[in-house]
Amino acid sequence: MGAGSLTLTSIAHLQNRFARAYAFGKGKRMFKRIDHVALHVADLDRSVAFYEKHFGFKHYFQQTATAGLQIAYLKLGDTVLELTHHSDGEMKGFHFCLETDKFDETVTKLQADGVRLVRAPHTTAAREAREEGWRRVVFAGPDGEQIELRG
Repeated sequence: MGAGSLTLTSIAHLQNRFARAYAFGKGKRMFKRIDHVALHVADLDRSVAFYEKHFGFKHYFQQTATAGLQIAYLKLGDTVLELTHHSDGEMKGFHFCLETDKFDETVTKLQADGVRLVRAPHTTAAREAREEGWRRVVFAGPDGEQIELRG
């Protein structure tokens, strides 16, 4: 399955499989939910307007990250869509993000299990008040896909 062919059903399947594989003790999961799915777009403003107009998303946060990467966050209920844009067009792949209440334990377990670290834990901008003080980290999946953790 290519990155472009992911459906909400396949994303939910990945989340459930990942959560079962990385559980703390009996019945305790490391991950609460998929925090967001990210798509790289050619024109950020056009894409924000498109998702708002046609699908009912609400644009609620935007930031400029390292190297000029522009990121817009849109919500539909409790679902977050992250749209990214880089002016030189150099961007590959996609990622999804899982939320965890046990950030340090989760990172330690994944590293001990040999999951490849792409970007070390670091602070991240709060998109809403409940995220103040959160950190993020990025790991690689078996095909190079990126799996972000926030918490």
